[in-house]
Amino acid sequence: MLYNFLYPLHFKINFLNVLRYPSFRIVMAALTALLFTLFLYPWFIRRLQIFKFGQIIRQDGPKDHYKKQGTPTMGGMLILFAITISTLLWADLTHVGIWLLLLVTLGYGAIGFYDDYKKIRYRNSKGLSGRWKLFWQALIGMIALLIYAMDFSSMPFSTEFTLPFISVEKFHPELPTTLYLCFALFLLVGTSNAVNLTDGLDGLAIGPVIISAFVFMILAYAAGTTLADFNIAKYLRILSVSGSSELSIFCATVIGAGVGFLWYNVYPALVIMGDVGSLSLGGALAFLAILTKNEVLSALLLGGFLLEALSVILQVASFKLTGKRIFKMAPIHHHFELLGWPEPRIIVRFWIFCAFLALLALVSLKLR
Repeated sequence: MLYNFLYPLHFKINFLNVLRYPSFRIVMAALTALLFTLFLYPWFIRRLQIFKFGQIIRQDGPKDHYKKQGTPTMGGMLILFAITISTLLWADLTHVGIWLLLLVTLGYGAIGFYDDYKKIRYRNSKGLSGRWKLFWQALIGMIALLIYAMDFSSMPFSTEFTLPFISVEKFHPELPTTLYLCFALFLLVGTSNAVNLTDGLDGLAIGPVIISAFVFMILAYAAGTTLADFNIAKYLRILSVSGSSELSIFCATVIGAGVGFLWYNVYPALVIMGDVGSLSLGGALAFLAILTKNEVLSALLLGGFLLEALSVILQVASFKLTGKRIFKMAPIHHHFELLGWPEPRIIVRFWIFCAFLALLALVSLKLR
């Protein structure tokens, strides 16, 4: 909004020319989202307490979690508010990719909001049934993907993808459109639910979300930026994505809002993001992977979330096939809890693991 309204005035007011540079708007977007969350969360937490929006603990979960009963939940609403306002302020609103990211983020946030509301309203940890949750996630995801497939000049549609550590000049296959859309939808819904499964301990999910958003910010900027006739994508031998540098501004808002939320969510948490936060942030990360053409690399970058989801799949499959459980409890972070690991140890080690995967993802930019 500021870019669209103020940048045209740079001919008369010289300093407004700085809005031309995504790098400047990246910093400002992150700071805006950070300040929103840092200063508004105390007020927001009090509102959640007044309305008795407290966390409902599942009865079959670890016993130590009963002490979290009543902790204000649905804190993800303020994350979404900060992301949305900061993005609208600093991004180029003529860019279709920005609107697609907001559509997925807010759409999945609405699903999570209804899920959280049902848990609180009926004092039950089940919330929205899995069948309906998947249906609405698939519907919103397909709408966003079909809009993307309309191939706008600001966000060209592509079914190409690359593999980590392999030069785009040597190998960059292209899928049929229908097959690609199905693959992208699977990635979108799967990642959203994987982040949701990870959000079981204080700060466990938001830390890796911040790390992943930072890497996507670099990937988006590199894929769509040319500096003084120097094409970064060509130099790194990655797919060039026209206009993707603008998406890095959205990534910056996720980082800023995430850090502000973490200030209050770190163990012991004063507020929990709830499904309204985890489903939306997972969807946002997946759609960033799609728009920046890092679908395969996202399996590495988001490997921590993938591990959590796989632990649930393996646990269910093992029990149905053999009657035995692989883990003491799934997702896997509960397994470590039941082994006697303190919650902060699990959280920090998970962050370290995700940071290691993020470094590998960044290294793949150069080792091709």
